[in-house]
Order: sequence, then C-alpha cells, then structure tokens
Amino acid sequence: MQAAIELLDEIIIAARDNGASADNIAKKFFKARRYAGSGDRRKIRELVYEAIRRFGERPENGRAAMVALAKEIPGLAQLFDGSDYGPATITENEPVADGSNIPDWLKGRFVALIDDAEKAALFDRAALDIRINPKKALAADVATIWPEAEKLPLPNAWRLPTGTSVEASEGYGSGAIEIQDLGSQAIVAACLLNEPELVLDLCAGAGGKTLGMAAQFKNDARIIAADTDRNRLSRIEPRMRRAGARNIETLLLAPNKEMDALSQLNGICDIVLVDAPCTGTGTWRRNPELRWRMTPKRLQQTVQLQQRLLQLGSELVKSGGRLVYAVCSLLDEEGGDQTEVFLANNPGWRHIDVDLPIGRPYRRGILLSPYHDGTDGFYFTCLEKL
Repeated sequence: MQAAIELLDEIIIAARDNGASADNIAKKFFKARRYAGSGDRRKIRELVYEAIRRFGERPENGRAAMVALAKEIPGLAQLFDGSDYGPATITENEPVADGSNIPDWLKGRFVALIDDAEKAALFDRAALDIRINPKKALAADVATIWPEAEKLPLPNAWRLPTGTSVEASEGYGSGAIEIQDLGSQAIVAACLLNEPELVLDLCAGAGGKTLGMAAQFKNDARIIAADTDRNRLSRIEPRMRRAGARNIETLLLAPNKEMDALSQLNGICDIVLVDAPCTGTGTWRRNPELRWRMTPKRLQQTVQLQQRLLQLGSELVKSGGRLVYAVCSLLDEEGGDQTEVFLANNPGWRHIDVDLPIGRPYRRGILLSPYHDGTDGFYFTCLEKL
C-alpha cells in the first residue's frame, strides 16, 4: 500500500506537469526497487490503476486516493496500520479523493451517441488485436498458431485472448504480425486509395498506421512518416526493418515550423493522414491517467493545434487526393466540429463516404467506440480535394 501511494504521487505530479506516462513511471519505479518480487509488483500496479480508473479528477496526492479506496473496498483500510514500512493510520479529517470516474467538466462534452452505457465501457479492459502483414503472411497462419483467434471484420484483423504472448511469437519477430487495435486498422482502411504514389502520415508517432499503409500499398509507393517527437519517430526504424517496409521515409518536424520541412510536398500528395494529438478520451481503457492530464485550457490548446494541423495537411494534398483526419477522442470539439469548420472554410473540398463494416456515421465522419465496436474510441473523416 505504501509503495502504491508513492507511485501514485509520481504519476499525479507527471499528469499535472505533462510529464512521463504512468506506464513509463511505473517501469522506472520498479527498476529502482528490484527487491520487489513479481507478486508485489503486480499487486502494487493493481492498487495504482484501481485508483486511476476510479477518480476522474486528479487527486491531491496518492494517499488521498488510496484512503478513498480504503473507504470503498473491504480490507484495504487495515493496511494503513502505521507499521515501519506501511502507511500511517487513517485520521478522521485528512484529505480524501472523491467524485466520479469522469471529470465533471468533461461529462457534457461527449458526442451525442455516447450515453451512460458507452461511458462505462470506456473503463473496460482493452482487447488484444493484431494486424496481419499480407506481404509476409496468410490469414490461415494465425488460426494455425492461435486456434482460439477470432477473425474480425477488416481483412487482416484478428483478436486474441488477453495475455497472449504475441511479441514472443515467430510471426511477430518476422514482421508478419503487428499489434494494432481494430479501430486504428479502420483508419488505415479509410486511407486506402488505388495505387498512390506519395503518402504522408503527418503525425506518425511510432508509425503504427504508417506500417499499416505500407502493408497495403505497392512497394514503389513513397510513404513519409513525419512527426515533431524525435523519440517516438525513432521507434519506426526497427519496426520498418522487421516488417520489411523499404519504402518508408521518416521526417522530423520542428514544432510550429512544420512547413519548413514539408514545403517540398505542397500540393503533390495523394494521401495525407492527420492522426492529430487529442485528449485521448477514446483510449481510457489503456491510458486512464489521461483524464488527470487534460484541463479546459489544455483542451482549448489541443483543439487549436488540431485546426492548424488539419489546414496544414490540406495544403499538401493534390487535386483528387484524400485527406484523412482522425482523433482517438469522443468529444465533438475534436471530431465533428473540426470537420464542419474545415469544410466551411475550405470550399474546394468535399466529404466522401467510406464503406467500412464497423463504426457509425457521425457528422460527416465515422465514430468508433469500445461499447459499440469493441475498439478504442475514434472519430475520423475522409475528405477529397476537388
């Protein structure tokens, strides 16, 4: 319990100051405490993530969160025993975290389709989805390796039982298999265009969707993965080698000066994917501490950044080309609102429907959610330059 309180303190500070993720903080925390056995580490993680999932508002500190849990979960209060290595005894008037699992200021901002049942599913355990690289494997191989695998609606998508050791498999090592949520695979499907010559993933991150496109397009298609985060972009290189994708280039961009490096692509791209930074409300199953990072001010700044990136990406598309805008968010401000504003300000564009076996049409785009689709939550739209 004391270790969980200390780890939560670090996560709360990082969330407040926009620091490292909870997972990375936990890895560093346990690395410095090698004396903790695997059972202890697992129990500490369980306590920490129970608190993170339970409280939508960022607690004052780790102890306030754990004291609150102790009032709700039988047996936890007795761990506050004041022993040498344990937390001090709970006092009557000490600070205690409270509130629901969704911050009050966010509750009214979800899209209309996200009702109470949908919101509850945002805290379910995420599924383990994989994508087959058709250039390296056949779908039949998955069923042979994992007979319990479930075929999903998209052509190369499968779902495995949670806990399956995918990264230790031969298929993963050879680049035939990638771990990728079905929702992310749907966004890649929206980008598919017959024989594109030049493709740009403007906010590529670690390159999951970039690799998904490379697996679908011909080997002579030029695919550029661009991002302002050097560390995340560097993670594409080993994944490219493993997948055998030789037609991907990486391009590091300077924040707020992206066009300095992108001007050579002005008006010549067949496809531009803008998988924009967002609140991550659609990924709370995986990253519940994101609720502690977002504030009304940060949301406003994020929306402005999305508008700028959407406009920037549009300038790089050639006539007849596609612009796909996506966010792992279930807020109107980051999804449908952005599409409506862009189309109103850019009459030379039109929305085009994408025929996919999952998702719901919503505000000139498609909405995916954990409850309805079993995916992370996404909004994405496909636009064509006239």
